Amino acid sequence: MNAPVKIETTLKDWETDQEVRWCPGCGDYAILKAVQRTLPQLGADPANTVFISGIGCSSRFPYYVESYGFHTIHGRAPAFATGAKLANPDLDIWLVTGDGDGLSIGGNHLMHVLRRNVNMQIMLFNNEIYGLTKGQASPTSREGTKSPSTPIGSYDHPARPAAFALGAGARFVGRGFDVSKHLPDVLKAAHAHEGAAFIEIFQNCIVYNKDVFNDFAAPKGAEDQQLWLENGKPMLFAKDAKGIALNRDTLNLEVVDVVDGDWEAAGVIVHDVTNRSIAHMLVEMPFGPFPMALGVLYDDPRPTFEAAVLAEKAAASAGKEANLAKLLGMGQTWTVDGTAQDPV
Repeated sequence: MNAPVKIETTLKDWETDQEVRWCPGCGDYAILKAVQRTLPQLGADPANTVFISGIGCSSRFPYYVESYGFHTIHGRAPAFATGAKLANPDLDIWLVTGDGDGLSIGGNHLMHVLRRNVNMQIMLFNNEIYGLTKGQASPTSREGTKSPSTPIGSYDHPARPAAFALGAGARFVGRGFDVSKHLPDVLKAAHAHEGAAFIEIFQNCIVYNKDVFNDFAAPKGAEDQQLWLENGKPMLFAKDAKGIALNRDTLNLEVVDVVDGDWEAAGVIVHDVTNRSIAHMLVEMPFGPFPMALGVLYDDPRPTFEAAVLAEKAAASAGKEANLAKLLGMGQTWTVDGTAQDPV
């Protein structure tokens, strides 16, 4: 949870005078607008908001949001964001990264910001390709993906960002896609979470990996392949004709038919955002036999990193005088007399 003092703004207040420079039709445009529409609804203050990015197409984001911004170095945005949060815990920090920036050179840094639970929103734009460097296979590219770096087809098993986040200890994991009308709801839930909130956003790279997510993210006709999760609601999809159930014998998820709307008789699970075991199953569901799980998959807060740091600092300094001269004079000290020309 960030920005305790809410102010009134409009979408225009969050737009900059910079020319937005992504390829025509890039999914980043839709994500930018979703964020700019969401910020006024949160009551966010541009003077207290910081967008921090690494390197890649997604990392141009800070130029296009009228707030503080920091376009940092490849893979290191989480380290910069952690430093900013510790220096000023009241800042509302949004970290923007991509599948290459965040899961290749930056995988180590992303893991640590998640396990530490630094209070910020982390948006990872996943287009399953390196867009800025002209279309090489990325850590999330599917097996068989043909690219300049894998001309015959990639043989790497792809990383799964949401599974990575859960494995790293993230306490909030959400999913959405660029043109979805539900994306702002996921962003709001992430902002309300106290701690590191990870959102994987499927993003269409119109040039190097066009329409790779169309099976579940096409503007029209893909709704039956989307499982939008809502806390306390049954896991239904395909116009509520199908649902997700837990096979108690194999302890695996399975798709079941829902007859006459009786989802309870079909054994459909009711989504509990605090159930980490089910969240792991949802992010590992293979698309095709299963729908794509979207929305808030997991949300179970715990104390934040910066709160622990501040508490430790307060405890260490309690009852002590802030005296630099005294500190420097502690322990073994000595005085040097004489000069270089006339040493003692």
